[in-house]
Amino acid sequence: MSVRELVVLGTASQVPTRHRNHNGYLLRWDGEGILFDPGEGTQRQMLRAGVAAHDLNRICVTHFHGDHSLGLAGVIQRINLDKVPHEITAHYPRSGQRFFDRLRYATAYRETVGITEAPVAADGPLARTDGYTLEARKLSHPVESYGYRIVEPDGRRMLPERLAAHGIKGPDVGRIQREGVLGGVSLEDVSEKRRGQRFAFVMDTRLCEGVYALAEGCDMLVIESTFLDEDEELAVEHGHLTAGQAARVARDGGVRHLVLTHFSQRYTGRGGTSRSSEAESGGEFERQARAAGYEGELTVAHDLLRVPVPKRR
Repeated sequence: MSVRELVVLGTASQVPTRHRNHNGYLLRWDGEGILFDPGEGTQRQMLRAGVAAHDLNRICVTHFHGDHSLGLAGVIQRINLDKVPHEITAHYPRSGQRFFDRLRYATAYRETVGITEAPVAADGPLARTDGYTLEARKLSHPVESYGYRIVEPDGRRMLPERLAAHGIKGPDVGRIQREGVLGGVSLEDVSEKRRGQRFAFVMDTRLCEGVYALAEGCDMLVIESTFLDEDEELAVEHGHLTAGQAARVARDGGVRHLVLTHFSQRYTGRGGTSRSSEAESGGEFERQARAAGYEGELTVAHDLLRVPVPKRR
């Protein structure tokens, strides 16, 4: 049975907190697993979330700040330790090749799995499979950074009433799907277009053209909201977004489910350092996102959360 869900492994920006690990996000897309931005501690978070090295098919790194990439060393070594039998492809900014090389070979280990390196140097498609196209768009951050977008091909939805009207049933339904025509009846006569699903992953960036291009028409947008709106000047200075900015991007792009993450540790101390204080700051992120006019599904991420990709309409 196909599964499409986001597994949140970590949600902290810059440094981990008592209750938030460094970044890490696994997208389960049918039979594939795409790991985004494995920060420090990702290997352990995978264990806690029930994610195995065998579940990984791609690793996508937005940029080479430590909270988005320090976990690469451990994850790659675990892939080799477990002798993952299938190909694993790594995407990352080409300008950071030296960082990827250092992390891949940070310590001595027996290399049993060949990681396919596919660095990103420009906007556009990175890979095409039967189930999706993986695309990248450049973002605006002090170091080169790319966001990622997954686009499922459009398909056809069969319409039972039209099939019945033309007397098509049983094995003939599959036949007309494969061949496109049956006894003078075309596939278009008994079906309608089914829009493919779209998922985007946007980390460390200011507002820029790439952010809007990635978010446009997404069923799920995972996006950083490092700061609250009152700290917008800090966000711009350091190359980040606020909760309100992220929500307006989602609103304007018609996003169905918005996932806010990558939270600054500056907010965890409000009222102390307890778990409840972090929940309170999460509530403020949600409040500001709603105040910005976003009306779709909204999740303020926390570690080890699982978020299903919305079902097709």
